Amino acid sequence: MEDDTGSANANLRDRLTRTGEDALGKLAQDLLENPVVTGALAKAFGAREKATAAQETAMSALNLPSAADLERLTRRLRSVSQRLEGIEDGVDRLDRRFEEAAKSAPPGERLAAIESQLAKLSADVAVLAGALDAAPTPLPREQERLEVDKPAPARKRASSKKSSS
Repeated sequence: MEDDTGSANANLRDRLTRTGEDALGKLAQDLLENPVVTGALAKAFGAREKATAAQETAMSALNLPSAADLERLTRRLRSVSQRLEGIEDGVDRLDRRFEEAAKSAPPGERLAAIESQLAKLSADVAVLAGALDAAPTPLPREQERLEVDKPAPARKRASSKKSSS
């Protein structure tokens, strides 16, 4: 008898769940098809975009960074950090190579080995310096200086003399 009431409760619960889901789906569909609701949503999104633009303009006028500015700065900082880690790894490798060369070379050849490693290091640094001296990124259009023509000199008006007769 308990199994019968348990399955009856489960069937009732399933029917109520389906009915509720169907009702919610129909309500959502009716709301989306309603032009008043659709218009209100469109106006709300438009107002949100205008508010966001006004906020960015105000923050820019106050010289405060926006969330996008902070995100760009964070990405740039991560990039610089990764480059610095790469440079540190390169310096560590060079340090190990110097130590290996110093240990393996006899005392007379030690200076020559150091000089050759130093020459290789100088070449590597020159390549890196050349890569870093790449052309700078162009300025955004808003920051470009505009060329302005010099105004023509002002003409003096010829005074007309009235002849008195």
